[in-house]
Amino acid sequence: MRLEAEFTTEPFRGEGEPPEHATAALEAAREAGLECDFGPLGTSVRGEREAVLRTLATVVAAGFDHGADQVTFQVRLEGRPAPRRTVSGLDALLAEVADELGGDLRALGRPEKQRAVRLLEERGAFEYRKSAEIVAEALGVTRFTVYNYLNREKG
Repeated sequence: MRLEAEFTTEPFRGEGEPPEHATAALEAAREAGLECDFGPLGTSVRGEREAVLRTLATVVAAGFDHGADQVTFQVRLEGRPAPRRTVSGLDALLAEVADELGGDLRALGRPEKQRAVRLLEERGAFEYRKSAEIVAEALGVTRFTVYNYLNREKG
């Protein structure tokens, strides 16, 4: 049986080289012999069940040992689609924030878009799968911009 795990180490960094915690977590997975896909917003690993499960603790430790303050995982049988929360809940939150801020989210200036992201985070919008992409599209910005807005609020 094969598993696939997706993990993200935080905090995110908008541009430039990936943070040390992300590359350390990736290296831990590679050293375990897992198949790895490294991206700007997370890493996917695949392999035999025991190898993946055994490696997850090492990945988490490597991330925290190199500056991560959070590591998030999804693990599933390889080839199975990730479960999706309903987008209707996220759509409702986007509509609510748009009404609160006066209409079209794309037409907002930067400070208002930052406020929109803060309001969406407070209301749990980023608990939905693919929420960063959906919010970015609604605001007319990139995912990286959404993550930068989120990090600015935490920093």
